[in-house]
Amino acid sequence: MFSAILIIGALGVLMGTALGFASRFFAVEGNPLEGEIEELLPGSQCGQCGYPGCGPAAAAVANGEAPVTMCPPGGKALAEALAEKMGVSVDLSEVEEKAPVVAFVHEHLCVGCTKCFKRCPTDAIIGGPKQIHAVFADACTGCEKCFDVCPTECIEMRPIQANLQTWYWPMPAAA
Repeated sequence: MFSAILIIGALGVLMGTALGFASRFFAVEGNPLEGEIEELLPGSQCGQCGYPGCGPAAAAVANGEAPVTMCPPGGKALAEALAEKMGVSVDLSEVEEKAPVVAFVHEHLCVGCTKCFKRCPTDAIIGGPKQIHAVFADACTGCEKCFDVCPTECIEMRPIQANLQTWYWPMPAAA
């Protein structure tokens, strides 16, 4: 029994050392610009830009395949920051500045079709087939995918109400 423990321990140390050397020898360097751009993005993984998440979107912007205005939740501030990072000029006339919103389900209209449930990228919609659905507001990114597919129009996009965690002092008026 003692020899089995020693053999397993020795194999663990040997395999760990081999994996450590392999990770350094076979390491693939990524584009550092992608990481910097991904840090600027909101990280909500909502897919409003047309990419499955913020990582692929950052890669597309870094490679020049996507415009710097591709992130609707980021708004004008993000577009300006990305343009500065990429060293390009940007036309902000097409960028909409929207307030953050979350989905709300009107229970008296919901028929439980689960179309919204299937489209939600963050699993913020709670419910099941032929049951009334509800939205877990803390997980909702406001991507409006559920709003677009609802056949009964029972989903409403509401602005986020201020609470103790989200309230902030308003900026003073410019004189």
